[in-house]
Amino acid sequence: MLMTWKIFLDADEQRKAGLPQDADRSEMTPAARAERFLETTLGYPEQTFDAILMWDILDYLDTDLMTRLATRVTSLVRDGGVVFAIFHARKPESFNRYRVLDAQNLELIPASCPFPPQRVFQNREISNLFCRYRSSKTFVGRDQLREGLFVK
Repeated sequence: MLMTWKIFLDADEQRKAGLPQDADRSEMTPAARAERFLETTLGYPEQTFDAILMWDILDYLDTDLMTRLATRVTSLVRDGGVVFAIFHARKPESFNRYRVLDAQNLELIPASCPFPPQRVFQNREISNLFCRYRSSKTFVGRDQLREGLFVK
């Protein structure tokens, strides 16, 4: 998703640069960009998924997209469904991708990231993002990753 967001932003900047000086730029605000991105990227009907895995994506997104993504994910999860989200408990020193190998194993793949980490979430911020869920459990592991399981 991060790479898709980067490609979207680059294309949007090119489009903006090609607009006449007096053109309407209301669709170029951060909030409008975030909405357009989510409409094109997560165009699924509401209550489509039983579970969504969000790794650490929210740590890297700007505030407008981050809050809208959390809201959109909430609409995509069925009642009784879950979101498993991971947050860094401190700013990460490197960026990694994760590959699910099987039911018990993940592979950690070092990679370059198109964006620096934007924030380190505090517990209250995480609770506010997932306030529409009926229960949640979070904990911080030895690897300084905060994991949250949210049941809608």
